[in-house]
Amino acid sequence: MTGPDAGTGLEAGPLSKDRVPAWLELLGAVERADRAGEHIDAEELNEALSDPKLDLEQDTLGLWEGPRLVAYAVVHTPHGALDVARFQGDAAVHPERRRRGVGSRLVAWMEERATARHAALPDLSALPGELLLDGRTKDEGLRHLAEGCGYTPCRWWFEMKHPLTGDAPPARPAPEGTRVVPFDSVYDEATRLAHNDAFRDHWNFAPFDRTDWNTWVTGAGSFRPAMSRLLVTDTGGPGGTARDGARGTPPVDEVAAYLLAEESEADTAATGRRDCHVGYLGTRRAHRGRGAAPALLTELLRAARAAGYDTASLTVDTVNPSGALGFYEGAGFVVDRESVTYARPLGTDRTS
Repeated sequence: MTGPDAGTGLEAGPLSKDRVPAWLELLGAVERADRAGEHIDAEELNEALSDPKLDLEQDTLGLWEGPRLVAYAVVHTPHGALDVARFQGDAAVHPERRRRGVGSRLVAWMEERATARHAALPDLSALPGELLLDGRTKDEGLRHLAEGCGYTPCRWWFEMKHPLTGDAPPARPAPEGTRVVPFDSVYDEATRLAHNDAFRDHWNFAPFDRTDWNTWVTGAGSFRPAMSRLLVTDTGGPGGTARDGARGTPPVDEVAAYLLAEESEADTAATGRRDCHVGYLGTRRAHRGRGAAPALLTELLRAARAAGYDTASLTVDTVNPSGALGFYEGAGFVVDRESVTYARPLGTDRTS
């Protein structure tokens, strides 16, 4: 959509890298009003727009008042979805333009785009389709908008933090036959495969292909390989016994479990405190119940404290089937913020 938007009286057009400063200004105004604790910088926005699977002309929308961006929306397609094609909507409205129909217009546009993509892709059209909207549980404006547009809450999340003060926790031994190693790029593909095995029974999981893994995980600017840890089978590979000397490259062992750490430079700049975020923590099914996750999480807490971080954090699904919430509480993490996901089936009548 390009040109005047009849629903809002604003100028409509896709997002683009040359307009990132205006997008950043909008997000800053939203954070100052909502105080959600969500900080972002230009590098992260440019990175988001560089997603090779995002069609900027079709999957993004900006609403403009002259040179000022007053609202935006982005729709992410769930490539590889297994049970339900859950399209992720991302949107925000400038505080000065709220309660004037702009939010409802963005939701309608995201539904239109998600419905079109759902119908056009054979692997997704064979599945039921939904659009998801995320936000803080205390965001009454979002709740009224979502419910008014026919959305219902379907998932709740805790953002948990662990202060890195006092004595470091004692090290936990790795399960027999495995060892903890720092992340190394030689293990990148083995880690991706481990993640796809570990999370295949979780809600809204879609396997990471190489492109998405490089875009959103180990290729992301926030990824911190030096703080990340892997639990590998003790049969060779880097640090072990080379078994492929003819080619000069040792084989890579199986990654039994992994912890991939992240750090938001925008958050550090805004708060003055460094947080080491556990972006991904998982254990292959065959290695569960042997202490893999405790060994990795304890190693992360010890390493982050030594590296000068103030806190460690993570986000957990409150109904995670692996019992992750209780595990993190037992490790000393406490709830810092709560968020909710709203969902609505695609192609349904809002009045029904």
